[in-house]
This record gives sequence, C-alpha cells and structure tokens, in this order.
Amino acid sequence: MYDNILIPYDGSDESDIGADHGLDLAESVNATVHALYVADLPGAPRAMYIRDDEEEMRERYREYGEEVTSEVCERANEAGLDCVKVIQTGAVHEEVADYAEENDIDLIVMGAAYRGKVGALLGGSTEKVVRTSSVPVTTVRESRDKV
Repeated sequence: MYDNILIPYDGSDESDIGADHGLDLAESVNATVHALYVADLPGAPRAMYIRDDEEEMRERYREYGEEVTSEVCERANEAGLDCVKVIQTGAVHEEVADYAEENDIDLIVMGAAYRGKVGALLGGSTEKVVRTSSVPVTTVRESRDKV
C-alpha cells in the first residue's frame, strides 16, 4: 500500500510527533522513509549585511538539515528500513508537495501543533501542505494540553 513515506522534519516538537507516527507506519508496511528538511530562507530584498552573510547562513541551515534528517534516518535504519535524506531550500509547503509528487511518494506524514483559533485560521506549514498536495497527507496533531 505504502512503498514510500515522506516525513518532513525540522527537529521541532510537532515534527517529532509526525516522525514518530510516520516511522511506526513505515515499519508496519516496510516502506522506504524519505526524511526531508526544508530551509525556508528569508526572501529578497535583503539588507546588504544579510547578503554578505547569506552563504554562511545557507551553510548553517544545510548542516542543521543534515543533522535532523540523519536523526530520522538513524531511527528508520534501526527499524530495518531504507531511508533517503533530502535537504531543500524554499517555501516549506511548496517543497514538500513538489518533492512528494516528483518522487513517487505514497503518503506524507507530518505533525501539527495546536495554534489556537487565530493560528488555525492562518494555517501553518502542515495545513498548507494538506491544502496543496496531490499526495495523501496524514497529520498528527499535538495536544492542546502541551501548549
């Protein structure tokens, strides 16, 4: 049923919740896990001093992305699963949806934090992925009690 499961991961509490569920599901169906980190860098126009540090900033984002996707892949490997690490740059919801569509992903699994009534109206990255992805998305919501 699911051969490839995408787990967008940024190391946050909500992405941990999604990763836990995604890894459990992948293990139950012996799916390949795709651990995706998206660096959402500030857009133009940028101040000159920010541009000067842009390469350093990109490198820090890349290193962090390598670290967090390695965590997911280590957990997947411990469960006997294959894992692909991917680091992208761009708008999170666009990169997640595009990667899923372009790489034969069967399911995207993401955590979602409780953001209150106003936050729910505005929507976070997870809600945007749900609205824009042509690939099925499973969301695991963080409890209101944890907020």
